[in-house]
Amino acid sequence: QVQLVESGGGLVQPGGSLKLSCVVSGRIGSIQVMGWYRQVPGKQLDVVARIQSSGLADYSDFVKGRFTISRDNTKNTVYLQMNNLKPEDTAVYICNVVTDVDHYWGQGTQVTVDS
Repeated sequence: QVQLVESGGGLVQPGGSLKLSCVVSGRIGSIQVMGWYRQVPGKQLDVVARIQSSGLADYSDFVKGRFTISRDNTKNTVYLQMNNLKPEDTAVYICNVVTDVDHYWGQGTQVTVDS
């Protein structure tokens, strides 16, 4: 059974930083894309950032220059370094993994930006 476990969320003041981690375990095929999405209650799920197995990354406009996605293929782990956080970044951040045959989602970790 494949599991994605996120960690690193919490409460931070505006302008602060957090680093999220997502560890993938279980029998999983070749991981192609690892990514982070976020969701605010009552709103659609938004992609935040994604990274290919090659290391090529793409970001949504609302996080460019502030967030950095990275991955450690030896540990099946993806990270999201979030800097200069804003109140509008408050959301549940959810890890996603795409393999050659399927895709998987984590349960999410809450990030709250508030003074």
